[in-house]
Amino acid sequence: AAAATEEIADALASWKCALHIPRRLPRNINATARALRKRPPPNSKPTRETTSPPDLSAAMALSDRSRESLLPSFLYSSAARSFTGAARLPASAPAPAAAGGAGGAPISIQAPKEKIEMYSPAFYAACTAGGIASCGLTHMAVTPLDLVKCNMQIDPTKYKSISSGFGILLKEQGARGFFRGWVPTLLGYSAQGACKFGFYEFFKKYYSDIAGPEYAQKYKTLIYLAGSASAEVIADVALCPFEAVKVRVQTQPGFARGLSDGLPKFVRSEGALGLYKGLVPLWGRQIPYTMMKFASFETIVEMIYKHAVPIPKSECSKQTQLGISFAGGYIAGVFCAIVSHPADNLVSFLNNAKGATVGDAVQKMGLVGLFTRGLPLRIVMIGTLTGAQWGIYDAFKVMVGLPTTGGAAPPPAAAAEVELKASA
Repeated sequence: AAAATEEIADALASWKCALHIPRRLPRNINATARALRKRPPPNSKPTRETTSPPDLSAAMALSDRSRESLLPSFLYSSAARSFTGAARLPASAPAPAAAGGAGGAPISIQAPKEKIEMYSPAFYAACTAGGIASCGLTHMAVTPLDLVKCNMQIDPTKYKSISSGFGILLKEQGARGFFRGWVPTLLGYSAQGACKFGFYEFFKKYYSDIAGPEYAQKYKTLIYLAGSASAEVIADVALCPFEAVKVRVQTQPGFARGLSDGLPKFVRSEGALGLYKGLVPLWGRQIPYTMMKFASFETIVEMIYKHAVPIPKSECSKQTQLGISFAGGYIAGVFCAIVSHPADNLVSFLNNAKGATVGDAVQKMGLVGLFTRGLPLRIVMIGTLTGAQWGIYDAFKVMVGLPTTGGAAPPPAAAAEVELKASA
């Protein structure tokens, strides 16, 4: 062993001089070479023989391993890297030692995981956080449009059009009036988005597992519809109290400044159960909206990747995938607005008038008005809103290492079966 270490030290010195590589190797290699040359081997005379190519490969391997040991682990590639050193953990599999026995047996380490495991608790938590960001921020951003829409639904004789509605609000309440009710909007739709997206991913996986791989692929649209409807039932329970206060603040000037004084005043006036007076109409608005939102988005995005994009989704850049998510979301939003608009008119009417019923709303607005009053503005608002929501949601998923929603990927149960077959 002592003779071998001496040979390596001499080889390092001679190759460094012969190749004219001044200080190219790491400093710890130079220091090791000098220390080995000064240390006499016990009970034996040093031998100086002509070095061979195997010694060269051993020295270069030592150099690579030493250089690699100086790098932080997050800079390693996904493949396992081998290195040597003192006080290492035991290797998971035996690896050949460097020639001459220098440095000990190398072991392998893996780069840390950067992506969240699909359908794990961390996955659902990430989807929930993405839903909070996508729904809360986007609904708050379109508060002025929502304010005009609600007033057009409640008082169409005064707010006859979008442009006149903005003019009247600006004249009566000033620029600050355009964002009246933004706090209940932000909090309410953040809570709704958390439940909507988080539970949608959960129920989509749950129903796919029940159906099995074959039927999950065959009836995937039904799974999208069932998963989104189940998620929205829960989400609206979280949204309803905030929506009631928001509509009252936006459509009755002087009722309250916002959530902090509007919520106690609403409860004193109509009781705590009054906050849920509009829950059934809200379900009537939001459940068809959400079913259309998720099922049409998944279908539209799949069609875009299949017919409009010449390369598979896996080969598209993240920017392209996010652009497709926004486009698919905008188109889906147009359908959502049309399907859910009658119920939206009912929600606005019931939350604005104390003691009002659905029959009162139909009698006052008429069936045609129920379907058409405020619809053009809502199409613009919901189309932009839905497109932005899918863009933000998928951008958040990409940021945490998850794939974007939709496309040619198999459903969860089928994907699990494919992975199982691949590992078998």
